[in-house]
Amino acid sequence: MENNKIMVCVTQQKLCKRLIHRAHNLKKHEEDELFVIHVVKENWKYFGQLKEADALEYLFDSAKEYGATLNVFKAKDIEGTLADFAEKESVDVIVMGESLETSQQQNMINRLQERTKKQVMFDIVAQDYEMNE
Repeated sequence: MENNKIMVCVTQQKLCKRLIHRAHNLKKHEEDELFVIHVVKENWKYFGQLKEADALEYLFDSAKEYGATLNVFKAKDIEGTLADFAEKESVDVIVMGESLETSQQQNMINRLQERTKKQVMFDIVAQDYEMNE
């Protein structure tokens, strides 16, 4: 039986811990793999301010708490980088936070679904999702 591979798409916001928590709850077996991925636009700075460094440290600690690996990339094409990572790692489930964009074109979830080549289940976490242990 193959391991389930779950990818969590996060930003630097502290609310992302709820996405990691949700992804952890989707694990069916201890051997399932959990990837937390954050892609920064190529010309943006990671550590331009101390707040950004603190946010990345928070993401790292949150990923570690749930047994996930944190992957941080800089890229011109955010959706392409996410889709390539999902394909390379043979991801089965992609966890993302609910989009507030009303336009399909501006909605990151729709854009990533269009770019993902492999059949992947998307688990969209509502804004009001609460972490219950």
